[in-house]
Amino acid sequence: MSASASASRPPAVQKPPVVVPGTGNNIVINHRQRGNPVLECIRNVGKEFGDILADYQVGRTTGVLFISLKYHRLHPEYIHQRIEQLGHSYNLRVLLLLCDIKEHQEPIRELTKTCLINNITVMVAWNPEEAGYYLSTYKQFEHKPPDMIKERVDKDYHSMLRTALTSISKVNKTDVETLRTSLGSFADIARATSDQLQNLPGFGQVKAKRLKDAFEKPFRTSTTTALPFPSQSQGRLLSQASAAQSIKGKEKARSPPTEPDAGPPIKRPRQPREPSPMWDIELDLNGSLSPTPETGPPPQRSWPTPAPIQKTSSGSGERRPRPPSPVWDIELDLNGSGDEGS
Repeated sequence: MSASASASRPPAVQKPPVVVPGTGNNIVINHRQRGNPVLECIRNVGKEFGDILADYQVGRTTGVLFISLKYHRLHPEYIHQRIEQLGHSYNLRVLLLLCDIKEHQEPIRELTKTCLINNITVMVAWNPEEAGYYLSTYKQFEHKPPDMIKERVDKDYHSMLRTALTSISKVNKTDVETLRTSLGSFADIARATSDQLQNLPGFGQVKAKRLKDAFEKPFRTSTTTALPFPSQSQGRLLSQASAAQSIKGKEKARSPPTEPDAGPPIKRPRQPREPSPMWDIELDLNGSLSPTPETGPPPQRSWPTPAPIQKTSSGSGERRPRPPSPVWDIELDLNGSGDEGS
């Protein structure tokens, strides 16, 4: 191959090497983070620089991006470019925020929305020491099982008894064993008197009083008042009295109200209603038969019996025959020309 051909070939683009930590306890740090005061606060784990996409690689599948809110206020596009470069790398992606400004609510809300869209976990630190502690903890718990941070609660009787009694002030595990061996069960401890408790080794007047208050003192706050705890017989009587009072109230609500000392109610006979007047729409000729509040019912009048209805020759309708015209003669017209022959 000639020298001219090799000189005309474009140089090959080198990919950044995949950095694998030399030991499992080292945090791989991006070169961009040189001079960051957070580096001095990373303790108990090793540190080494490498070419990685994230700012801190705290595990083989965990990457952390770091930004301070003061820098984000000056360069708001920086974090979006870093998230775009990160792509879909790492299973667990964390954005570590350093809150170093006073008005931090709105920037944190904005960055939280961005992280929710890009499947990134947000961690907020208020000083470099806290940020370094978070990074060290991520690395230390890289290979720990997830149930390590769960609370271990024993299910046996002695463990639950110890947990319940040690929550009382001044009572320790030795006192719990003394109570268990001397009195027996939890119910016997609750029913023990103050004299019995003070006779036990390690129990004085103050500790016995604290233990008795835990079983007998009512749970109340400053807004509530202490109520006397009724006995079993008193509670039964109160429940019966309240039930009788509720039944009496229901019966009183159902019965009509009566005047005092009025005696039994008197049943009065019901007066019959007046018959309705005859009404015929055919008789209402002038519309004057309808009663009004001012004039009262109309006077009764006798009307001639209407003539029967006859059908027309065509059969298409019905009509009432007209009454015959009166007899008329010009000679009977006294006011006319009948006087001319006299």
